[in-house]
Amino acid sequence: MSGNLATVSYIGATILFILSLGGLSSPVSSRRGNLYGMIGMTIAVLATVFGPRVTMAGLPWIIGAMVVGGSIGLYAARTVQMTQMPELVALMHSLVGLAACLVGFANYIDPAAAAGLTEAEKHIHEIEIYIGIFIGAITFSGSIIAFGKLSGKIGGNPMLLPARHWLNLAGLLVVIYFGREFLHAASVAEGMTPLIVMTVIALLFGIHMVMAIGGADMPVVVSMLNSYSGWAAAATGFMLSNDLLIVTGALVGSSGAILSYIMCQAMNRHFISVIAGGFGTTSGATPVAGAAPAGEVVPILSAETAELLSEAKNVIIVPGYGMAVAQAQHTVFEITRHLREKGVNVRFGIHPVAGRMPGHMNVLLAEAKVPYDIVFEMDELNDDFPQTDVAIVIGANDIVNPAAQDDPTSPIAGMPVLEVWKAKTSIVMKRSMASGYAGVDNPLFYKENNRMLFGDAKKMLDEVLVVLKS
Repeated sequence: MSGNLATVSYIGATILFILSLGGLSSPVSSRRGNLYGMIGMTIAVLATVFGPRVTMAGLPWIIGAMVVGGSIGLYAARTVQMTQMPELVALMHSLVGLAACLVGFANYIDPAAAAGLTEAEKHIHEIEIYIGIFIGAITFSGSIIAFGKLSGKIGGNPMLLPARHWLNLAGLLVVIYFGREFLHAASVAEGMTPLIVMTVIALLFGIHMVMAIGGADMPVVVSMLNSYSGWAAAATGFMLSNDLLIVTGALVGSSGAILSYIMCQAMNRHFISVIAGGFGTTSGATPVAGAAPAGEVVPILSAETAELLSEAKNVIIVPGYGMAVAQAQHTVFEITRHLREKGVNVRFGIHPVAGRMPGHMNVLLAEAKVPYDIVFEMDELNDDFPQTDVAIVIGANDIVNPAAQDDPTSPIAGMPVLEVWKAKTSIVMKRSMASGYAGVDNPLFYKENNRMLFGDAKKMLDEVLVVLKS
């Protein structure tokens, strides 16, 4: 393939990536957006593999690596459960960071990479390598820790070291100092020492940064790491003088940053305070400071829940991570279909940070074939709760906590929430009275119009469905 044809292919792939992002902005067009992305990536890979920069001697190695990597990706796509998607996404981000690091080191020790460059161009090239490895190392180690937290292998409690901000500042100053040493290195061998030291510090920084972030902020962390992986890819593009990598990395990096900002707004948090860490604990932890809820918990049975649903005219379902854990989305769809056939107006309310990653609930509902037109964002439904007969909360906690509005001393004060307590009757499905991922007790459970349906979500909903059909 000629250089001109490869350039045209890159332009076409870039356009498809932009169309892909546009398609992913709506559930209705998301399938088309995914298709655009897959076609664009196929074109990009083929244009790179068969482009003028790859020799025939290196082609078998590249094809072999593609077969191995593609097989692993195909296996993961077929076997990973939807409940495991957040940790899978974090793991994929780590591979982007690792690739950026490996490419950076390979590019530095390759004598052909800097051949023919002037002194100024050589320094610019080395800065690209240094920054690319730095971002890649942070992305790699931070994503590994995020994977551990999301999969439950690492606790969700924030690890707050004494003077942690000063430690981060000291690490940054050391990185800058060794960056100067790296640029003034007389040889590759001499430059490897500051490069390795910086990489180790960046790895430790990534670990420390994500370990200090509590479980309640994990949706922001996932989108933040997505942004980091994009900037790592863009830095790799500068190292390799690959325009497609630069553009694609910038698209991913900027869209991830915008998504992180949206997630922070949905939690009434500042991005800097998320990075500073310290908010959120593991599920079932002792509730943190805030006004103690007052009232009596009223349990309800599956048969009573089915009776309330059958008599209702308007129903809003609020799914949370508990639905994902129980894999109850298909039963939820069956209940929804049955109620709609009976003339009940059933809708779904989705909080921007429901689940463990952005869009987690939307993906689960789409998998269960819940119609797109009855799935609404929080802002579109909140005003309708007073006219709702039954609001069902399936495994959610913090996103329906009235303390966010009523208790200024609560850690989640000011966070936008779904106002399910304003419905005539709210039903919360939980295994126990444990607090949510943020470790904050929920006064909703003690409201006079609230009922608690205890047990595994799928088991309880199966019982509800049986009663409804009978």
